[in-house]
Amino acid sequence: MNADRHQGVPEGWRTAPLGDLCDIQAGGPALRRSEDVPDGVPLVRPADLRHRRISPEPGMPRVPLERARDLSRHRLVADDMLVSRTGTVGRVALVTADEQEWLYNSHLLRVRPHDPAQTLYLVAYVARRATGDWLESRAVGTTGMRSITVRTLSDLPVLLPPVEQQRDIGAALASVDEKIRAHEDIVRTTGALRDALSDLLMSGRLPPRP
Repeated sequence: MNADRHQGVPEGWRTAPLGDLCDIQAGGPALRRSEDVPDGVPLVRPADLRHRRISPEPGMPRVPLERARDLSRHRLVADDMLVSRTGTVGRVALVTADEQEWLYNSHLLRVRPHDPAQTLYLVAYVARRATGDWLESRAVGTTGMRSITVRTLSDLPVLLPPVEQQRDIGAALASVDEKIRAHEDIVRTTGALRDALSDLLMSGRLPPRP
């Protein structure tokens, strides 16, 4: 009986540290406010990670094109993952083709799976509450300034089912995430409509129905 099976891992499953499955890189660029330009390359921040995807907040900074050319090692590619290393550590997002060639800032870690077929499963695994608790317990620093290192994230033990099951699990949870994002979009749009209606009604420009 192997060690994993003895520790309660289902038969056919195994455990491996995340660092054995991915290339993990820190050190994204910092950006001074004076360097931010409207036509530059978007720079992803932890605040832009929501529901396992990159959803840019208003005012997302952009790196000048000339400087961005010197930061090729920090360029994102589709199927990368971003993980927050400061603040609320362990927030994760999948990089899609829409964010190809974007950059990430110094508060994030870039995780690039060796096998892209594992990406959706790994996103879902890192997003688990248990994983967040594991990372938080190993974060260092004071309250509000907690952070994790590349080494900490590399040491994260990942429970791996057979590859086909990984794909099925990852796809199923990604589908749920899509529904969450769609619902959030509906709420946001309906809220904006309500605000516009309120302005019209309360200015007398639109009479209320009897």
